[in-house]
Amino acid sequence: MGQERIEEIQDPERAIIRAKKIYEQKGYDDEWIAKRMRGINIRNTLTDEWKDRGAKEGIDFAILTNEIYKETFDMTAKQIKKYKNLDNPDNPRDHMNELELILTMLGEATTTELSQSRDSKGLYLLKKDAKDGGQIAGNARKEIELKSGKKVAMKGNYLNQKQNKKLL
Repeated sequence: MGQERIEEIQDPERAIIRAKKIYEQKGYDDEWIAKRMRGINIRNTLTDEWKDRGAKEGIDFAILTNEIYKETFDMTAKQIKKYKNLDNPDNPRDHMNELELILTMLGEATTTELSQSRDSKGLYLLKKDAKDGGQIAGNARKEIELKSGKKVAMKGNYLNQKQNKKLL
């Protein structure tokens, strides 16, 4: 395993391939995996932007992420975990359906754009960007729910829901 990590440091693409294989082994389909991998890229771009603009990893990132989630899904990360019946170390994104992933990406990509265009620096201004970015994604979610007549946010694990549908 140590050798694999050294090889991944030398060629980071190997880490991406390994992550994709792990998702495949868990039973996720190629479309979901592609969205999840794109979401990871968007998230990394956002957190790099936050770091460059004065946010600290850990608590600042959690505060900012919660702003995006609150506006997008009307729930904090903790509430999403409870809604989906997840344990604390579980990443909520690994249990989101495709629309939830897309809306999360929209909120995060919009937040990055707002921070750049406004040249925001410091937690206070970044928090405003996160709230506004999440609100844009939240408006999209509300429109989807209005037109489809059903909620976007899904209880439980996406993979379990997908497997249960196959059994029916």
